[in-house]
Amino acid sequence: MTTAQELDERYGRTRRRRLPWIVGILLVIAVVGVFGWMTFMQSANSVDADDLGFEVADEHSVTVRFQVTGGQGKDVACAIEALDEEFGIVGWRIVEIPASDEHLQQLSTTVPTVAEATTGLVNSCWVA
Repeated sequence: MTTAQELDERYGRTRRRRLPWIVGILLVIAVVGVFGWMTFMQSANSVDADDLGFEVADEHSVTVRFQVTGGQGKDVACAIEALDEEFGIVGWRIVEIPASDEHLQQLSTTVPTVAEATTGLVNSCWVA
């Protein structure tokens, strides 16, 4: 028996097990990597829309101007709504926007209505 083994035996020291620590650290790195990738993919597919204005053309249509940010290189679709004075939906349209390399696109569309609208807006946009 060597001196080191005698001292270990006398003072109750044991060999440290490194394998569980290495496996644990690798598992933590893998989990952080997966969550990072999921966050990146979600932000890469996000589309943001902002209303720029509207114009009530007549009692059966409203023109909505809006801008879309994001979705570069991907087809995007937006739900456009026309609302009456009590915020009831009197018309809506799905606008399909073809893929573009531009980060920001300004668009305009006319929404047919069943009654006179008092406003027009973008409800939501998504990658199609």
